[in-house]
Amino acid sequence: MEQLPICPESPWLAPLAGWSDLPFRVLCRELGAAVCCTEMVSAKGLVYGGRNTEDLLATTPASGERLEDDSFVTDHPLVVQIFGAEAEFMEQAVHILRHRGFAWFDVNMGCSVPKVTKTGAGAAMLRDVPNALRVAEAVIRAAGPGCIGFKLRLGWDASHEVYRELARELASMGAGWVTLHPRHAVQGFAGVPRFEAIGELASELSVPVIASGDLFTAADGVRVLRETGCASVMYARGALKNPAIFTRHRELLRGEGCAEPIFEPAYGSEPVSAQDACDILDAMPVNPAELGGVIRRHAQLARRWSPHLALLKMRTFVPRYVKSMDGARALRQEIVKCSDWEALNVILEKYFGTELETEE
Repeated sequence: MEQLPICPESPWLAPLAGWSDLPFRVLCRELGAAVCCTEMVSAKGLVYGGRNTEDLLATTPASGERLEDDSFVTDHPLVVQIFGAEAEFMEQAVHILRHRGFAWFDVNMGCSVPKVTKTGAGAAMLRDVPNALRVAEAVIRAAGPGCIGFKLRLGWDASHEVYRELARELASMGAGWVTLHPRHAVQGFAGVPRFEAIGELASELSVPVIASGDLFTAADGVRVLRETGCASVMYARGALKNPAIFTRHRELLRGEGCAEPIFEPAYGSEPVSAQDACDILDAMPVNPAELGGVIRRHAQLARRWSPHLALLKMRTFVPRYVKSMDGARALRQEIVKCSDWEALNVILEKYFGTELETEE
């Protein structure tokens, strides 16, 4: 069976609820993402046939697809992230996905959003390690050894750190990889991530460890790779700021340099909070010409796979892309009021000197 690329030169796109849909995943792949994850998929939603669940699983054929502009795209390899706290439903969900042709999976044991944790899923699983292991045993049995990973946090809180014990058990049971966001669940995205924990895990486990959390620039990702010895990195908010982060990542590893400054939330002499990190990220300069091309391509892909929601999606994505541009406030105001593609074309031409390809 084909193996997933889990190495420094192969950065991943994280599962981003509300963001990492098919058009965005394909965009990130074209810019260098080696592996992409779906948004979180509810195991129960999948078993009971929920409509929203089906939308989350939209993808291209494994062999790829040729678009109207003659570009060839693919959404492969794709990791489907599932969540749930009941072993029976989780195992059944994996069987359903395998029957549909999906080959790789990930179990979310790190989401700290209340609507997920109140069901016992996500990071709440870190409060019940025996149940987490029952779920793991069931999904590994369904997926096959090496075909499923687990995304963890350090623990529910500082007094209950379980990541090392849990990760060792998962590896021995047949997990293909472990992803660690080095914060406690109660922190959410506040405070400073403890990246040294990733290094500890990477040195102990027999399976690859992927780093996640506060990797806002490619320089952050490359530094974490070098300092921790982890196998790869997973970009989330950094990719939402600029999907070209994957291109930058590969350039840095090839020694080609990078125009963006190095931001080191974990290793700087004065570590900063996540909010301060976001403020720094939002203030970083962007290349308008490059960004205009990214937006144009994203719009093309959104119109291909999400025709009824494409304009709304661009009205949510573009403001994130342009935060640090000169004139960003006025641009955001114009974008959110945009009601048709012709209006969007005028805005892009005004700020970026580029137009969308028109479609009949």
